[in-house]
Amino acid sequence: MSTTVFTAEEQRAIVEQGWVSRMVCLPLAAIGLCSLAWQWPVDHWSVRLFWTLFTAYFLFCWTSCFHEAAHQTLTRWRWLDITIGRILGTLILVPYTVFREAHMRHHAYLNRPTDWEGWPYSDPKSSLAFRRVFVLFDVVFGFVVSPYVYGRIFFHRESPLKKPEIRRAIRGEYVLMGLFWGLIAARLTYMSRWDRYVTIWLIPHLIAGVFQTLRKLTEHLGMASYDPLAGTRTVIGTGWVTRLASFVNFDVFIHGPHHRFPRMAHSRLKDQMTEQMASRPGERLPLYSSYLRATFDMLPYLFRNPGMGVNIGTPTSQPVRVADVTDFSADIIRDVYGAGGGVTPIGGSS
Repeated sequence: MSTTVFTAEEQRAIVEQGWVSRMVCLPLAAIGLCSLAWQWPVDHWSVRLFWTLFTAYFLFCWTSCFHEAAHQTLTRWRWLDITIGRILGTLILVPYTVFREAHMRHHAYLNRPTDWEGWPYSDPKSSLAFRRVFVLFDVVFGFVVSPYVYGRIFFHRESPLKKPEIRRAIRGEYVLMGLFWGLIAARLTYMSRWDRYVTIWLIPHLIAGVFQTLRKLTEHLGMASYDPLAGTRTVIGTGWVTRLASFVNFDVFIHGPHHRFPRMAHSRLKDQMTEQMASRPGERLPLYSSYLRATFDMLPYLFRNPGMGVNIGTPTSQPVRVADVTDFSADIIRDVYGAGGGVTPIGGSS
């Protein structure tokens, strides 16, 4: 299994940022699940609706926690990040190592055909008609589409995962996942409680998948540039709702700086965006004051052309220096593209 190698300064920033308060999504989702299971405080449709939406939102936040665990920027302890990642990955049907390997390439090859996480939107072999149909399934059934998209990096015949230890780790995680959910299914069948599974877990999980897919699409759909700051939508909230939502999602909404500096502590992303804007005067970057504004900017692409990179019109001829990645880079522009060059400007990205 690959591990993120941090500099002393990067590690210190992760330690200083704190993490316990942001992990509130884990117990809050558990509270919601228990409230649905015990029908607390009363068994009324309005109460069930409240707890279903409450649980769904914090299950969605679990995916952001999972994301940080894959970067190994969640806590100061790598073993704890991996443990949390494997538990959450088992629950959401995406093995930790599968996600980490796909996500490293998502950062290195943003909006490019080699962005496995961006498939099919970044794949020039995927027709417009296919992408229009696929995106509808992605939005509505994201809780099963996402495991399929991420699993491609392991099962596809052109998989870049060649190291035996990586493939062995992934096989083990799939076996663990199969055993866990197999035991759950056997118990539900034995007790004839599949109806409880649907109301307590499946429906909130389905809604959480919708939230997660819309977040993914809002950050990436319709973005042409390979430049991390110009090729992603960044949200730095001015209202308390957006700021709170960003906090409980580990500031993944501040997406451009996160993409350029994937080893950076999430508590420093906002300041980094300010620095990057100051270093690029006169350039219009896709920065929004609320997630709703960013979503409205994405929606035309959802129906007209659900694509990114070459499928939005970006040329494919710009070189990338490395053939593969084995870790998250300190600076994608410098480490992958080289000396700040080789990326397209923002023109045509939004």
